[in-house]
Amino acid sequence: MTSKLIDSLKTKRVVPLVQSDDPKTALKISDALLEGGLDVLEVVLRTDAALDCLEAIAKEFPQAHVGAGTVLSADQSQEVIRRGASFIVSPGLDPASVKVANDAGVPILPGISTATELQQAWNLGLRTVKLFPASLVGGPKMLKALSSVFRDVQFMPTGGVNPGNLKDYLAVPAVLACGGSWLTPGDAIAKGDFEAITKLAEEAIALAKS
Repeated sequence: MTSKLIDSLKTKRVVPLVQSDDPKTALKISDALLEGGLDVLEVVLRTDAALDCLEAIAKEFPQAHVGAGTVLSADQSQEVIRRGASFIVSPGLDPASVKVANDAGVPILPGISTATELQQAWNLGLRTVKLFPASLVGGPKMLKALSSVFRDVQFMPTGGVNPGNLKDYLAVPAVLACGGSWLTPGDAIAKGDFEAITKLAEEAIALAKS
């Protein structure tokens, strides 16, 4: 992973998920998160307009680290890179996607949920992965167990992370940052309350630092 991306993750320790079916709304969400101090954004491919949203955000906010999440295949990996993604996040481990990312020099954080998957990722040369769905596969206890064996691996747990357990995850030394959908609540977006998103970003950074 690039040093600038690692530095941002180490500093802010939270990665918000951006989901929208409209690029204009996606830009407003991203602007609110940046205003709140979060500069690593994961645009998830969960809507028909997700790729357009990703491209718009990457162009509008070149100072941010704009990645693509929910990437499922090598073809999608190629497309998100073409659209401007500076990193890739997957729910699972797909060696073909890892190869695409490595060939392009783009960091990829594949999702793992077992020691077997993590061992495969490790043997593919990966040293930063996503634990997913974190809350359902053991949470902080699972992270402690895996990191005791894979001592040079860093994790970004995602799935079930929230303000109530964020500090428990971040207390695990091997955790680089946590992904969280609570930072971009659908009701606030629907109401156009982007100030609420900025406030959530500020609160998350403060909580992580505490």
